[in-house]
Amino acid sequence: MNKDYEELDMLIVGAGISGIGMCYTLKKKRPFDAFAVIEARDSIGGTWDLFKYPGIRSDSDMYTFSYSFKPWTERNYVATGDRILNYLNELIRDEALDHYIRFQQRITKANWDSSKNRWLVTVQRRDGSEYYIAAKFLNCCGGYYKYDHGYLPEFTGYSDFKGIIAHPQHWPENLDYSNKRVIVIGSGATAVTIVPSIAKKARHVTMVQRSPSYIYSRPASDALFRVLSRILPRGITNKIMRFKYMTLQQMAYYLSKRYPEFVRKLVRQQNKESLAGAADVDVHFKPDYNPWDQRMALVPDNDLFNEVRSGKVSVVTDHIERFTETGVKMKSGQDIEADIIVPATGLELQLWGNMALSVDGHKVVGNKLTNYKGMMFSQLPNFVWVFGYTNSSWTLKAELTYDYVCRLLHHMEQHGYQSVYPYRDPDTPQDKVAPVALKAGYILRALPWLPTQGTDFPWCNKDFYFKDLYAIKHSKLADGVLHFDDNAPLAEFHKPDPGDSLESPSEAMTKSAA
Repeated sequence: MNKDYEELDMLIVGAGISGIGMCYTLKKKRPFDAFAVIEARDSIGGTWDLFKYPGIRSDSDMYTFSYSFKPWTERNYVATGDRILNYLNELIRDEALDHYIRFQQRITKANWDSSKNRWLVTVQRRDGSEYYIAAKFLNCCGGYYKYDHGYLPEFTGYSDFKGIIAHPQHWPENLDYSNKRVIVIGSGATAVTIVPSIAKKARHVTMVQRSPSYIYSRPASDALFRVLSRILPRGITNKIMRFKYMTLQQMAYYLSKRYPEFVRKLVRQQNKESLAGAADVDVHFKPDYNPWDQRMALVPDNDLFNEVRSGKVSVVTDHIERFTETGVKMKSGQDIEADIIVPATGLELQLWGNMALSVDGHKVVGNKLTNYKGMMFSQLPNFVWVFGYTNSSWTLKAELTYDYVCRLLHHMEQHGYQSVYPYRDPDTPQDKVAPVALKAGYILRALPWLPTQGTDFPWCNKDFYFKDLYAIKHSKLADGVLHFDDNAPLAEFHKPDPGDSLESPSEAMTKSAA
C-alpha cells in the first residue's frame, strides 16, 4: 500500500473525551471496521490536558460525565482535571485504544467525492508532510472551541500593565501567585474555579465581572453514593447514581425554563445564606437573565462563598474602563491594583476542528446547514459531529451519538448503502434558530457562521436527555428524512452564492470580531 494513501471505514477527529468514547464504542460494536483517531496534539484528553490553570475541575457530576461503560468509583463526584485525565488514560490502557490514535497530525481539508462515496481527507503531520485517507465516514469529535487561544476583549491600555497577564487557556508554567494581588476577570465556570483555588495562597483576589452569573453550591461528595458503595456492586451503584443525577439535571433545567422566578429565588436564597452578609447578593450575584439562559456555575462545598466570607476574595461588578500600569481602572472610577491579571473571558468557537470541508469540490458553508438530531447536517453525507449537552453532562449526548452511529453503520451495511445524509429541501426557508439554547457570549459571537436548527424534531435539538433517549436511541433510522445512496442534490446545494465568504469559520469569526 502507498504509505501516503490509505482507506478506512471511519476516521475520528480528536482524542478528547468524545473521540476516546467513540473509539471505544467502535472497537466494541464494530470490531471489523478499519478506523483511526487523528489528534493534532501529542497527548490525549483534549480540554483536560490543555487547561493547566489552578483548580481546573468538572462543572457537572462525574456519575453522568463519566462513560456508562466505565463507572466513576470515587466518593468525590466533582473531579479535578488531573483525575479526569487519569480516568481517560485508564480507559486507553485497559482497552488498548492507543493502537488507533495518531498523534501530532491534523486534518486540513476533507472533500466528499460523490462518485466514489468517500471522504478524501488531507492529513498533515507535525513536520509539514501530508498523506491522504479515503474514509467512508467522517466523525468529528474535536470539540467546539479553538485550542490556539481563547477570547480576549480589546481592553484599552492592555499593554500598559506592568505585571503578569495569565490567560487560563495558556497558563504560565510554575506561575507563583503566593502573597500576590490577583485580579480575575470573568464570572463564568472558569473564573469561579480559579478564584477560590488561588485565594488559598494569594494575598488577595478580586473577581471583576461585567455582570453576574448564576452560581450554586453542592457538596463535593454524595451521601447516597457513600452508603450504596458499601452494600451494592459497583455497576448497580453507578446506575443508581447516574439515574439520580440525570433526573436532577433535567428537573433543574425544566424548572428553570418553566418557572424561572422560582428558581431565581432559590438560587438567591442559597447565595444569601452562603455569603452571610459578606457581599451584596443583589449587586454581585443577581444576573439580568433567566436561569439556564447561560450555563449555571457549580461551586463544590461553598468554596467560592467561603473565600468571600474570609475576606481573601472580593467581588467588583462594573465595566473596565482601561488597564493601567498597576491594575485596572473601572468606569465607576475605582482603581484595583494587582500583580497578576487573569482574563477568564471565555472561548472562541470553531467548526469541525477548523477543517475545510467541501462536497464535490464545493466549499461547505456552515450557516447554510441545518442541524439534524444534534449530530448530522442537512445535505452533508456520511458526516457526524459529536456534540454533547450544554445544560447537563456532555457525555450523555455523546453516548447517544456513539450508539446512533453504530446503528446507522449496521443499517447501511445490511442494505448495501454507501452514503447517507439528512435531506432538507434547499428551497425551504431556513429557520433562524440558534444551534444551542444557551445565550453565552462565545455562542452569540459565532452565530453569523454557525449552522442553524429548525423548530421541530429532527431538525432541532432540545437538549433534553429523556426525550432524546427515545427519539435517538430507539427511533427508526429510515425516518423519511435520511436519504441513502442519493447524491444528486449535494453539489448544487453547496455551491456558494455570489458574495459568500469562502474563509474558514476561524477567519470569518476573526473578521467579524474586528
